[in-house]
Amino acid sequence: MAKLDEKISGIYQDVLKRNPGETEFHQAVLEVLESLGPVVVKHPQYLERKIIERICEPERQIIFRVPWQDDKGKVHINRGFRVEFNSSLGPYKGGLRFHPSVYLGIIKFLGFEQIFKNSLTGMPIGGGKGGSDFDPKGKSDDEVMRFCQSFMTELYRHLGEHTDVPAGDIGVGGREIGYMFGQYKRITNRYEPGVLTGKGLTWGGSLVRTEATGYGATFFIDEALKVRKDSFDGKVCTVSGSGNVAIYTIEKIHQLGGKCVACSDSNGVIYDEKGLDLELIKQLKEVERRRIEDYAATHKHAKYIAKGNIWEIPCQVAMPSATQNEINGKDAATLVKNGCIAVGEGANMPTTPEGVKVFLDAKIAYGPGKAANAGGVATSALEMQQNAGRDSWTFEYTEKKLQDIMCNIHNNCYETSEEYGAPGNYVLGANICGFIKVANAMVAHGLI
Repeated sequence: MAKLDEKISGIYQDVLKRNPGETEFHQAVLEVLESLGPVVVKHPQYLERKIIERICEPERQIIFRVPWQDDKGKVHINRGFRVEFNSSLGPYKGGLRFHPSVYLGIIKFLGFEQIFKNSLTGMPIGGGKGGSDFDPKGKSDDEVMRFCQSFMTELYRHLGEHTDVPAGDIGVGGREIGYMFGQYKRITNRYEPGVLTGKGLTWGGSLVRTEATGYGATFFIDEALKVRKDSFDGKVCTVSGSGNVAIYTIEKIHQLGGKCVACSDSNGVIYDEKGLDLELIKQLKEVERRRIEDYAATHKHAKYIAKGNIWEIPCQVAMPSATQNEINGKDAATLVKNGCIAVGEGANMPTTPEGVKVFLDAKIAYGPGKAANAGGVATSALEMQQNAGRDSWTFEYTEKKLQDIMCNIHNNCYETSEEYGAPGNYVLGANICGFIKVANAMVAHGLI
């Protein structure tokens, strides 16, 4: 990665001092700041008005206690977070993550990324993120419901369709959104479908929202391949994870003519050289909530690798769709050595800085998360549009809107990379393109 411009280096050092121990947040900030050297030369007003310092400091950080009771009557205490990072372009928008790894630094890294991701969509939405260190895995529906009700009992006072509109993320799907929406309605005595996205289709949800992040990442890489006079047709692909993002990445790749041969969960990797049976994966993960290991019980030819590394499996297209920092420098080098020509990040910041450098040096088609996985939040914004108009769109109409948004994101990132002298560097393009739109809005709004 590029060396920090000396005008920006001091800003980064201040971020480190003000946010000790938040390594993921430091990483996310550094990755953006490394791209901004030529921007502040061209737009010195950003330095004069302290735009970078202001954009690195959340507008509001909310931390709260979440007490809840399990099925045996035992009381548990978790911690809840909502970081409302930047509202220059619209109400805060970003998911809620329920996972034991969640702490303030994770939420801040995700919220910071969300600012630029949301900017790239072209939709009027600001950046925010939230969640809890609660683990829904292994909990009963009633336990999840009690937790979600307790979580929303505090969070509701900070939300609103013109203020802050959360969605789901890791550990938060339709079930959790439903419980939280019900509690919001109960407390406020208002039916406000625009206050949460990712809702059920019968009560204000949008078609394609479930598929959006996976579809969107695939659309982005499809555009990146087209620039290189190539396509998904006949490509061998691997997709980490087996949750919502991974499943619909696999689905869209198959529709575009590619063949996914491997996916994973936190326990291991399934490798099926004949091509993954997507319907079985959906049954295991979406319906029965089982582990990916059980795939091999039905498909005897498939190989299950306990605690395996999916990036050691040769592929032409890799789609990391699980969690942050899952591809390190060694993994990236292995992918490139084995013939990988494109990487599309369905997860948020799944590649370490060392891995990103490997991909950029190899000049493969590398789509960073803030650009490639923006389809989820873009479709959330489309859900907000439908809620505001008391409308409901068809699957085909919504998917076409998503595809157009992802095509525009790709083109804007590519054109910005060309303008700043690094054609095809989507990291530079996404960071600069996303930043400039937010920065100009902040300048226009004055010192707030």
